[in-house]
Amino acid sequence: MSTSLSRRATAPAPVHLADYRVLVVPGLHGSGPEHWQSRWQRLYPAFERVEQTDWSRPELPRWSQRLDEVLAQSARPVVIVAHSFGCLTTVHRAAALQARSGTASPIAAALLVAPADPGKFEVSDEVSHRLSFPALVVGSENDPWMSAPRARQWAKTWGASFYNAGALGHINAESGLDDWLAGQELLLDLLAQAQPSDW
Repeated sequence: MSTSLSRRATAPAPVHLADYRVLVVPGLHGSGPEHWQSRWQRLYPAFERVEQTDWSRPELPRWSQRLDEVLAQSARPVVIVAHSFGCLTTVHRAAALQARSGTASPIAAALLVAPADPGKFEVSDEVSHRLSFPALVVGSENDPWMSAPRARQWAKTWGASFYNAGALGHINAESGLDDWLAGQELLLDLLAQAQPSDW
């Protein structure tokens, strides 16, 4: 996949990553060098990482505020590529943005991979929000942080599509995905639903 790669020859419109600002939103402990998020950043240097002050303390309001600060740095439409607690951060910030009177969300779409179970972090109420943009939840059949059925249920709550990626654990560095080409295709499919011409 490149910044000018067309999703498919028969697609109604070409999908260009360059049309978007892509924000990588990691989860607890950040994403190490062999995590697919980090590998994607090496493949596509324009991707930006949302850095947290303390990766070892998943504090939803603080992480969400940091995402808000990064979003405010540009008016370009944003596609978020989130993992684990980063998915909860994304949903929480999307809810806050929607609650702001007269404020349009800069988020055009979100790829939410292996979301952490909100119940384990006692933030279910804070992330029970229907997203106003196209989103795809990618779950794993043997994810220790969120079972596939619960991931599917949360996808429904968020108004997102759901994709079962099979038995890939937490879909992280330990999953041995390398550049996770299948995930890149999922990202392109998602982008096809969010046309920047609407912005």
